[in-house]
Order: sequence, then C-alpha cells, then structure tokens
Amino acid sequence: MAGNAGVLSKGLPAIPERLTQTNANQSVTADKDAKPKKRICCACPDTKRLRDECIVEHGEEACGKWIEAHLRCLRAEGFNV
Repeated sequence: MAGNAGVLSKGLPAIPERLTQTNANQSVTADKDAKPKKRICCACPDTKRLRDECIVEHGEEACGKWIEAHLRCLRAEGFNV
C-alpha cells in the first residue's frame, strides 16, 4: 500500500485539518520572550487526547503524526518544545 493508505488501514484516523494548520491570525514573528498564557498540561487538549489514545492503542512508533500535530499546537501556543 502506498501513501496514507497503509496508515489508515491500521485503524488510525486522519488528522483533522483544523489541527494541522496554524491559525491565520497568529503572528509568525511573535515575541520569543512572551510567556504562554496556559500551562503546558492544559494547552492543546484535542491533540493531546488524540496523541495519547493513539499511543495507548498502537504504540508510540505508529503515532508520529499525532505527536507532531501536538507539538505544532504547543508551539503555536507559545511553548518552546
């Protein structure tokens, strides 16, 4: 199988588009010294839940796309991860 077909056949859902794109209103040149408004444990609950469920069900090796989606979300919230 080619492309995402192999991943999807393992029962892993596709990443929703709203979780893969950064908000168009967010400034790319945000102040690097600004502190995030949330604690890291409370930021990005959607991607955190999807990442955790995938890891529990399929193992960390199969969940790279969910891990990366969560990291992108955290960075968009101002965390340096």
